[in-house]
Amino acid sequence: MGDSYETVKVAAVQAASVFLDRAASTAKACKLIGEAGRNGARVIGFPEGFIPAHPIWYHHHVATGAIANRLSVELFKNAVEIPGVETAALAAAAREANAYVVMGVCEKLPNTIGTLFNSQIYIGPDGTLIGKHQKIMPTVGERLVHTGGYGDTFGAFHTAFGPMSGLICGENSNPLAVFALTAEGTRIHVMSWPNHFPVSGDPLRSRVAIDSQAFAQMSKAFVVSACGTVDEATIAMLEAGPEAEKFLRNPDCCGGSVIVAPNSRIVAGPMGAGEGILYADCDLELGVLMKLRHDFAGHYNRPDIFQLHVNRAAPQLYRVHNAAPEALPDGEAEALAPPAPRLAGPQSPDEGE
Repeated sequence: MGDSYETVKVAAVQAASVFLDRAASTAKACKLIGEAGRNGARVIGFPEGFIPAHPIWYHHHVATGAIANRLSVELFKNAVEIPGVETAALAAAAREANAYVVMGVCEKLPNTIGTLFNSQIYIGPDGTLIGKHQKIMPTVGERLVHTGGYGDTFGAFHTAFGPMSGLICGENSNPLAVFALTAEGTRIHVMSWPNHFPVSGDPLRSRVAIDSQAFAQMSKAFVVSACGTVDEATIAMLEAGPEAEKFLRNPDCCGGSVIVAPNSRIVAGPMGAGEGILYADCDLELGVLMKLRHDFAGHYNRPDIFQLHVNRAAPQLYRVHNAAPEALPDGEAEALAPPAPRLAGPQSPDEGE
């Protein structure tokens, strides 16, 4: 008897954060994980920066203005440490749901102030914190509050049904990132998207559909795209003015969550602008069929011509040499100690479990 490939039910959560409220956003996320789990989802994807919010105020306010600065301070105060209280709650919800969860968060490192990352957290169905991915390059206004991650948090990770991956917003259209995950054999890919795009660009839903279908075509993986949306509480806190409020209430402004098959066909969605959960059954054998035609990391490529090298190392900014912490007064030893090591990034199957 030959190999068998599962049919995996996936879910794309489309919802608004409890804007800049870490505890309430976490509680909402856990409730949504529970709902998706009860409906049979084994993979549950969430929007970008769902806990506690995405910095969409930079689309509507001067970057150094009082409102933008105030909201950015609140973003830091409500950012998530990995691991931490919020990840523990999410892990319990994932375990109860018996599902893999990909959660978008604004991350801060323990015992630091001022630097944030735009991250996805990967949690297993047993509640294990598998790893995280920090967005490699912040986009437009994000650069005012987020720094870029490094190769140590990039890559596919092992699941019960094979390699799985995730990327955040614009990096889903980065050709080298797409190829790298294709080379690592991803079978299900979760895209996390924000509440809306800048007023000067195409609507979020248009870009989501294009990138989701393109990724599926190149990787031959199922793509789960989870988009944020905007509620009235968010609009009120943004204080963006009448024109911006009109834009934010336009149903074409936000939403558009979608699930795409390896043959690049949309199998669920796109959703409208409201909150909800999108589901689809993913027959992983379809990926085998489609790769018989195009395996861009295999027979349909030329490694003698095209090669990609990925650096999984993170640079070390600060290092203490020849310190003797035990000889220092209380408090100073801890202050001089190097920061705790970063959580190891997702592993590809080739790198072991």
